[in-house]
Amino acid sequence: MTDPIAVVGTACRYPGGVRTPADLWELVRAGRDAVTAAPDDRGWDTTTPVRGGFLDGAADFDAAFFGMSPREALSTDPQQRQVLECAWEALERAGLDPTALRGSRTGVYLGVSGQDYGAVTRDAAEDLGGHALTGLTPGVAAGRLAHLLDLRAPVLTVDTASSSSLSALHLAVRALRAGECDAALAGGVCVMCTPTGFVAHGRQGGLAADGHAKVFADDADGTVWSEGVGVVLLERLSVARAAGHPVLALVRGSAVNHDGATDGLTAPSGDAQRALVALALDDAGLTPAEVDLVEAHGTGTRLGDPVEAAALVAAYGRDRDPAHPLHLRSLKSTLGHTQAAAGVAGLILTVEALRHELMPRTDHVTVPTTAVDWSAGSVRLLTAEVAWPRTGRPRRAGVSSFGISGTNVHVLLEEAPAEVAPDAAPTVAGAPDAAPWLVSAATPAALGAQLAQLARLGGRPAPAPRDVAFSLATGRAGLPHRAVLLPGPDGHVEETRGTARTPRVAVLFAGQGSQRLGMGRELAARFPVFADALDTVCAELDPRLDRPVREVVWGDDAEELHRTGAAQPALFALEVALFALVTSLGLRPEAVAGHSVGEIAAAHVAGVLSLPDAAELVAARARLMQALPAGGAMTAIAASEDEVTPLLGPDAALAAVNGPHSVVVAGAGEAVERVAAELAGRGHRTSRLAVSHAFHSPLMDPMLADFRSVLAGLRFAEPTIPVLSTRTGRLADPALCTVEHWVRHARDTVRFADGVTTLVAGGADLLVELGPGGTLAAMARETLGDAGVDVVSVLRATRPEESALAGALGRLHVLGVPLDWDAYFAGTGARRVELPTYAFTRTRYWPTPAGVRAPRTSGGPADPTDTAGPADGADPSDAVRARLAAMAPAARERHLLELVRDHAAAVLGHRRTDEIGPAARFRELGFDSLAGVELCARLVAATGLPVPATLAIDFPTPQRAAARLAGLAGEDRPAAAGRGAAPEADDLSGLAVSDLLDLIDDEFETT
Repeated sequence: MTDPIAVVGTACRYPGGVRTPADLWELVRAGRDAVTAAPDDRGWDTTTPVRGGFLDGAADFDAAFFGMSPREALSTDPQQRQVLECAWEALERAGLDPTALRGSRTGVYLGVSGQDYGAVTRDAAEDLGGHALTGLTPGVAAGRLAHLLDLRAPVLTVDTASSSSLSALHLAVRALRAGECDAALAGGVCVMCTPTGFVAHGRQGGLAADGHAKVFADDADGTVWSEGVGVVLLERLSVARAAGHPVLALVRGSAVNHDGATDGLTAPSGDAQRALVALALDDAGLTPAEVDLVEAHGTGTRLGDPVEAAALVAAYGRDRDPAHPLHLRSLKSTLGHTQAAAGVAGLILTVEALRHELMPRTDHVTVPTTAVDWSAGSVRLLTAEVAWPRTGRPRRAGVSSFGISGTNVHVLLEEAPAEVAPDAAPTVAGAPDAAPWLVSAATPAALGAQLAQLARLGGRPAPAPRDVAFSLATGRAGLPHRAVLLPGPDGHVEETRGTARTPRVAVLFAGQGSQRLGMGRELAARFPVFADALDTVCAELDPRLDRPVREVVWGDDAEELHRTGAAQPALFALEVALFALVTSLGLRPEAVAGHSVGEIAAAHVAGVLSLPDAAELVAARARLMQALPAGGAMTAIAASEDEVTPLLGPDAALAAVNGPHSVVVAGAGEAVERVAAELAGRGHRTSRLAVSHAFHSPLMDPMLADFRSVLAGLRFAEPTIPVLSTRTGRLADPALCTVEHWVRHARDTVRFADGVTTLVAGGADLLVELGPGGTLAAMARETLGDAGVDVVSVLRATRPEESALAGALGRLHVLGVPLDWDAYFAGTGARRVELPTYAFTRTRYWPTPAGVRAPRTSGGPADPTDTAGPADGADPSDAVRARLAAMAPAARERHLLELVRDHAAAVLGHRRTDEIGPAARFRELGFDSLAGVELCARLVAATGLPVPATLAIDFPTPQRAAARLAGLAGEDRPAAAGRGAAPEADDLSGLAVSDLLDLIDDEFETT
């Protein structure tokens, strides 16, 4: 088999507190009893005691995480709910972000057998009928998962009774081989919602008296009913390796057949089971002697177990070296019979056994059954765990599952092949352990739980911080509530948290004065993209300068770097390389701007100037400014432009307006000192800047003619990214493409504060500074105040460069900027490690028995009986409409808003009206087409208004819907027509539910 199927992710929940595959392994090895008395929270009424294997919290579910309202969750079979959470965990364990599968060719093959939740919902006090179709239909179990994740490959729900999960897996393997899908989720689920199975089987004497399945034992006396859920993720081996997913084991082969006609409908066929093994071996290209272990179906019954054991002796045991017998065991001796989830349970346990190189024992066997001639072949029942020997070939095992339907399945697993060493790739220097740990969740509470899980992260040995960072960044969904942890002396600590949005990003390039020795050296060692970009810029700049850029910047002469002739080219080189780095990591700015010399970098990255022309401009500008006579002064003053301007004379100018109370005055020394002294006397802070020349002042005039001559040889192009000029304060200024702009740019005031205000007015709500430090960020924050705009500096003068970048990228992630974390970790040697899966915030969803009123909590009514208005189907009274029309407009809208929220809460099943935010979108609250129809019908009945059929679509929040209703209520309209009159086109009062669904369904599905 050239490209076998790999198991790359597993997840499960089984009795005995099993929440993970590791839990299952430990339960079996420890021999703990997973069988208990019946749960006391399902309303069971049994005349005789019931013992079985039960899931802890089978009714618990994180409905909001999966976009389900409380009412829909309550209406949905817990089997569907369990599958959603378990499948999410399987994907995370494979190192996959589940949301990244949208639109992918991923299939879902799910085994589901028992369907008794309907009996519970039929006797419920709650009104659950609206979601019964989807909540109780078995075929929706797989379809709901595919719908949630937007999967486009085949999706099947399979019912072959107890063999359902392995039947589903067999189909998934075949689909992968045939190219019908690129990956497949396969498994099974069983939750017993009523005690019917216990009662019926108990009357037939089919249950073990002591609640223990004595599989293949001489004293076997029946099975034990249990429940659970297991899901595995499958990929072709080549795909898994290319994606870097963990390969846990291989599916070498599988086969399905049927018993045919036997002595009875439920009687097994030994011949069929022997033939099944032969088919599976043929599919895998193996001989019986090449299989070491069989995880058997074995249920603990006197009828089935001897038939299965004899078939295995015949199929595997003959002509086999006695020194290497086939070992036989059954998980049901520990868990009981988990029915539609049994086969996948055995498969997950066998994967763990292959990984641990150990064959665990079968419990509760005193004497192997004497109904089988064990001497007829080399087969041994595992009554004690055995180290899995290495024999010079891969370890292999078979897993069997048989259904009362007569459908039999046998799957052959093989241990994961040795990892293929990747082609040697250069590794970067630097300190990749500085990488951020990205944590996200659907709610603030869940975020806290996620962080708590990471705080407990350990193991022997503990995973490397860079591996944890890589696994979190590339294998977890980026959910709305986010936090970032950065390394500190005592491990990773929280740096920032917030709620992601869809920010509009503008990039700011710093100006002269922010330069520092060594800037960019650490980034060049860590990021090849940055190093290559810096090399390219320096190759253009260096021939135009007295000394190479890197020689000055990475030297030890700070005075040399601060010379204008070196500082401006150095900043340009750094900032262009920084832009190349952050865009390679996914940042996509919608606008760029720069402070003084930073505007040249902005113009270049936006395409206004090619690199050779930009290098010529910045080098000439720096050279000509440096050549001016020494003298002049620049002073920063904490005052407004209006306060400073009247004091300026012909020898002093406003060099920069950096904020509402932050300006720079430049010019002749005496003139600048006079202005500064006057303002200092008025209580304003002043600070003389350490510069060699008075930039952006009349003292620049002597260099302008020569500068104009240089610029005349340059070519300008239309920008590909909008550029804001801090000379004019305008966005996408055509002047940028003229020589005169750049001449005046060296002389005129830098209006940075105006530029920032213009960017924000144009829609930017996230400013990212590219430069050696955070000077522009501080100015922008002063200018914007509480405008709700975030400002992030990529580098900080006080922090190591990689740590500063990690913190900045982490902050961008928290704010919702999509970044390429695979690119960030490229070359670091970081690898995926297993981490705790998502910390679901679960609520119990189980119907209240009829006659018992569901509990209420504070926060307003969420029940139709608690709101004023006629019952559904009644004619709205003129009095209701008249009362609404008589209200003042503001009071009417407030009243209707509460009415909309009340009914929306009732439709969704919330017990509190305050669960419905006035500005929350109906779709995000969990509304579908059916909920939209019901809300409209309720509002028609409660108000007597001609509510438009598409209210929840056209007016998608309670606030907007209430405003629409208020408008309708204030109109002068005739009394409602009688029951027999034809309704208006947008009036719901006379339409049947089926008509309403036709009107609204497509809208909800496509908006």
